[in-house]
Amino acid sequence: MPRRGLVAGPDFEFFLRRYFTPAEVAQHNRPEDLWVSYLGSVYDLTPLAQEYKGKGRALGQGQGVRPSPNPALKIRKHIDPLTGTLRYRTPWGRFLHVPPQLPRSDWANDFGKPWWQGSRYEVGRLSAKTRNIRIINTLTSQEHMLELYVEI
Repeated sequence: MPRRGLVAGPDFEFFLRRYFTPAEVAQHNRPEDLWVSYLGSVYDLTPLAQEYKGKGRALGQGQGVRPSPNPALKIRKHIDPLTGTLRYRTPWGRFLHVPPQLPRSDWANDFGKPWWQGSRYEVGRLSAKTRNIRIINTLTSQEHMLELYVEI
């Protein structure tokens, strides 16, 4: 690492942010730049979107994937009364890596762990609480609003 002066500077190549605001996640809402929040974590699902391109509605873009009304819960499972098998409960519709309700020959389960169970795509945490601050330059009367996360 090149030294600047007497002290080595920070290595920004490997710098990772820990928290993101919901507004920052919402800016990443295109298939070529796709982030979702799920259970308090933020995932960059751009590689998955490229892999599953054109295969229907797979992911919510720039928004939270809501598996249940309570975000502290994991995806719930239930016994399907029709088939008697263990199924994921997804009242807002299926999303990527959730198996279909009935067995199908065109659904491949060779992907390993579902994207929400591993940390491969995780880029940080979703801020549970944000605060707006206003910065005023009294000399030029310029005013800026910033939304910051409050986690310590």
